[in-house]
Amino acid sequence: REKHFTCRKCGEIFNQKESLKVHKKIHIEKKQFICCQCGKSFTREGHLNIHMRNHTGERPYTCKLCGKNFTQKGQLKNHMTVHTGEKPFTCIQCGQYFREKKNLKVHMRIHTGEKPYTCKLCGMSFIRIGGFKSHMRVHTGFTPYTCKQCGKSFTRQETLNTHMRVHTGERPFICVQCGKSLRYKEGLKYHMRIHSRENRFKCHQCERNFTDTNHLEDHVKIHIGEKPFMCHHCGKSCSREDGLKVHLRVHTGEKPFTCPQCGRSFTAKRTLKIHENSHRREIRISKQTET
Repeated sequence: REKHFTCRKCGEIFNQKESLKVHKKIHIEKKQFICCQCGKSFTREGHLNIHMRNHTGERPYTCKLCGKNFTQKGQLKNHMTVHTGEKPFTCIQCGQYFREKKNLKVHMRIHTGEKPYTCKLCGMSFIRIGGFKSHMRVHTGFTPYTCKQCGKSFTRQETLNTHMRVHTGERPFICVQCGKSLRYKEGLKYHMRIHSRENRFKCHQCERNFTDTNHLEDHVKIHIGEKPFMCHHCGKSCSREDGLKVHLRVHTGEKPFTCPQCGRSFTAKRTLKIHENSHRREIRISKQTET
């Protein structure tokens, strides 16, 4: 089995012992070469010269296949694996392959449990710096990713991409049992319980079963008469938050559900479905009269 050498200071992994020795100097040598642009310091002048390309925009290494330019030779070498499909870095724990060494380094934290990025406000820790940065926006309220369709903002690009399915109608998660398409992965997970008959949460009042505890809790409010969600316009109370959201459209005039057949809009999705059934009935009656 291939031997690996790990730096105890930063966790970086090397294939050769000599490479680890050279790397260790970074932690003990004085960084005497300082960038006059941003103040970053380096142990070697060569490293400073490479860094300066970030400020000058110089990218001397060009990919002959796609024309993309890079500041370092190593970056070009890593990029070439995109074209070749090569993944030279292997996880010794699970055998997963990676194109770049830094990706393997981050992946190893899954096995070691290391979470080096900790939030000073709530103590939550993260494996990746990207996850940490996204989390910090929860505290700052900074939502840089805005939907161009409705103006809603999000802390992460991935969350915005998922939200866009509301507008595009995209439902990429398909049930292999019945072919039903769903917008979210979690939605498919819950839907699959219908087929597996996994209804673990039972109402003791009426014996009705539910796939998750949230649906059961909402249902129980019907029996006990609890309606904690109140409309600030007219005082009407609802047992569920989504029920209040639908009700508020009576006051705002919002009708987000539009019939693709005739263009008529509705406040609730279920009302649109009932309306669409009327078109289907019209089509069936029309076909019957034609025959």
